[in-house]
Amino acid sequence: MNRNDRTFRFLLMALALMLLWSACADYTPVPKPRGYPRIIFPERGSYVRFDEDYCAFTFEYPAYAQIVQDTDFFDEEPLHPCWFDIWFPDLNARIHCSYVPISPENPLDKLRHDAFKMTDWHNKRATYIEERAFRNGHGAKGMIFEVEGPAASPYQFFLTDSLARKHFWRGALYFHAEARPDSLQPAYEFLKQDIEHMLATFRWTK
Repeated sequence: MNRNDRTFRFLLMALALMLLWSACADYTPVPKPRGYPRIIFPERGSYVRFDEDYCAFTFEYPAYAQIVQDTDFFDEEPLHPCWFDIWFPDLNARIHCSYVPISPENPLDKLRHDAFKMTDWHNKRATYIEERAFRNGHGAKGMIFEVEGPAASPYQFFLTDSLARKHFWRGALYFHAEARPDSLQPAYEFLKQDIEHMLATFRWTK
């Protein structure tokens, strides 16, 4: 390779480096907007009345959900026939529901304490828990817990009867997916509206 060839190659490499440096100098990184995975939401609007003889209450739940009665609890029979899940197959989520009659063995104060304790235990990774007292116009009252952060259950509640104090019902929403609040937020907001419709229409029947 003669001197002219070496000089030409050197100039060519220098020009390429200058162009590369110029392109990098003009580039300003722009953060991408937060995005969520595409979710096809079920059609909302129609509700079904829950009125099973194994429970002491009724409420309206969305027609796109399914009621699945529990048949075992950690390889044992549930403590009461009124243990069931409200299953949302389109959103891969369910509300675990359990009912306990208030009795001397299970007084209201103990059941309330257990509900608060379970909320704290299941949501150790929560960044914040909002507690709201709840009461509807059908004789049901209780508490709602909204949990922020990468917690297993973002929404929990319990209801009791405001007069006779005979019943205690608890529910906890779970998604069958990794607890990532950002990606689950759209599905959670969609379900939250229907859960609050269920609570608003809830009434004791016995």
